[in-house]
Amino acid sequence: MIRFTVRRLLSGLALLLVATSATFFLAHLAIGDPTAGLLGNNATPAQRAALHERLGLDRPLLVQFWDWFSHAVRGDFGTSWRNFQPVSDQIALRVPVTLSVVVAATLLAAAVGLAVGVATGLRPHGRLSRLLKFASVALFALPGFWVSLVLVMIFAVRLQWFPAVGYVPLTHSASGWLASITLPSVALALSAVVMIAEQLRNGFLGVGNQDFVRTLRARGLSSRRVTLHVLRNASPAALTVLAVMFVGLLGGAIVVEIIFNLPGIGSLTQSASQIGDIPILLGLTAVTVVFVVLVNFLLDLVLGWINPKVREL
Repeated sequence: MIRFTVRRLLSGLALLLVATSATFFLAHLAIGDPTAGLLGNNATPAQRAALHERLGLDRPLLVQFWDWFSHAVRGDFGTSWRNFQPVSDQIALRVPVTLSVVVAATLLAAAVGLAVGVATGLRPHGRLSRLLKFASVALFALPGFWVSLVLVMIFAVRLQWFPAVGYVPLTHSASGWLASITLPSVALALSAVVMIAEQLRNGFLGVGNQDFVRTLRARGLSSRRVTLHVLRNASPAALTVLAVMFVGLLGGAIVVEIIFNLPGIGSLTQSASQIGDIPILLGLTAVTVVFVVLVNFLLDLVLGWINPKVREL
């Protein structure tokens, strides 16, 4: 188990290095001279040259990257080119907002997807199973921003159950925080619910026909215990989908945060991309990759506990 854990951590560190280096060089290649976006079109060549030197852009790219990476491994992501404030502080203010929405959406998707997946797996030809197939087609056909707007129109504007925009920190009001993240979380969770339920349903159908399940029933085990055995063997695919969906929800949070006016890392990514604030983009990339590595690491540990053969891969 120790070797399994070390291999996963080393692969995560390699992913972090590759992702940040690729972001660094691709951002410099795509943005070119960021002083134009930072100073505006009315800036003089002298002003641009002064800012160019202040930002250290006159040095070779490899030197710039090593300088950033050597500080980043110690938690220092540099300063923003827009306001010259520490990148770490700005990200720290935004991460709780995005994590609140994404974690709530993940838990909601896991709970509802588990319930629907088990129910449809036990009754594959029932009404709920047919409804699941229809929902999977409908939700994948509809764009996410449209679903978010529909939720706002119904539950915020017409029924006035939840606020349409804005975010209330948990430290200020627990009820206000819950109300402010409910609609964004539901908007993110809908497609994830369908995918998890579909994976569990398919897993139930596949595992339920195996010999060991018939043996358990022949030995007189209760339907509940047989269902738990089937669920354990059918869950790895759904857990993998859940981990992938968590990563996807981090990316999808950009659109949701814009629609619901949430001050998370999604809106920060958008503003940094518009003006070419590369230190912000690099810091956000590093933080996102760390979350991805942690989620995949936890997934591997859970899968290794469920199926010991995974530890040998």
